[in-house]
Amino acid sequence: MRGLGSEAGGTGRAGGTWRTGGTGGTGGDSDGSGGSGGSEPPGPGPTPARGTFQAVITAAAVLAALALFVSACGTGGTGARDEGPARSDSVAGAAASPSPVPSKTLDRVDAVRLVKDDPRVSAEVKRELKPCVADEYPVDVSYGDLTGGSTDDVVVNVLTCGDAVGIGSYVYREDDGSYQNVFQVEEPPAYAEIDRGYLVVTKQVYEKGDPVSSPSGEVVSTYLWRSDRFTKKYSTRTEYSHAVGGDPTPVPDS
Repeated sequence: MRGLGSEAGGTGRAGGTWRTGGTGGTGGDSDGSGGSGGSEPPGPGPTPARGTFQAVITAAAVLAALALFVSACGTGGTGARDEGPARSDSVAGAAASPSPVPSKTLDRVDAVRLVKDDPRVSAEVKRELKPCVADEYPVDVSYGDLTGGSTDDVVVNVLTCGDAVGIGSYVYREDDGSYQNVFQVEEPPAYAEIDRGYLVVTKQVYEKGDPVSSPSGEVVSTYLWRSDRFTKKYSTRTEYSHAVGGDPTPVPDS
C-alpha cells in the first residue's frame, strides 16, 4: 500500500507543479496525501500583452489631458494677449505719414502798416484809413501766388466804414525781405481779388442819381503778371436793369 501511496504522492507531485522543488514525493511518502495537500495555486497574473495595452491607454490619456491644458492656456487670456503685439511695420507706417506742405506765406503781414508806409498810396486813402470800431480797420487782405515769387503776394482792399465801398486796391510783392507795391487802383468803387493765379479787379459803374447800393453796372478786368508787371488780359462790362429789385409787386385780388 505504501507503494500505492508513493504513486499517489507522485501524482500529487505532478499536479502540484506550483512547488519550487521536487519534494512533493517526500511529502506524499510521509502522510500519503502530499499530492493533494500542496498550497493553493496563485490567481492568474497579467500577461505581457495585457500590460502593454494598459500602458498605451495610460499614455494616451496623459497626452489628451496635456493637449486640453495647452489649448486652455492659449485661449483663456485677454484679447490683447491673444492678438499679440502690434506689428512694427504698421507703427512705422503711421509714423512715416507725409506732413502737409506748408504755405509759402510764413507770417501774416500788417496790411494797415503796408498802406500807411507806402509812398505811392494817395493822401486821401491814408486819411480814410482809420479804425471803424476799436482797433478794427476797414481792410480786406488776400494771400496768393500772382507773380511767381518765393512768397505769396498780398492783395489789400481799403474800404469805407459806413458803406464798405472800395476806395483803393493794392498788390504787394515780396522782394529781398520787403514788400513792394506792384499794382494799385484808386478809382472808387473798386475791389481786387485773386482768381486761379489771375488778378481780377471789379469796378462798380454809377450813373447820375444811382444810390450806392444800386449801381448801374460793373466792369471786370483780369490781369496777368508778365515781364515784371501786370498786363490786362480780359475785360467785361455788365449793365444792370433797374426794372427789377424795386418795390414788391402787390398780390392781385382774388
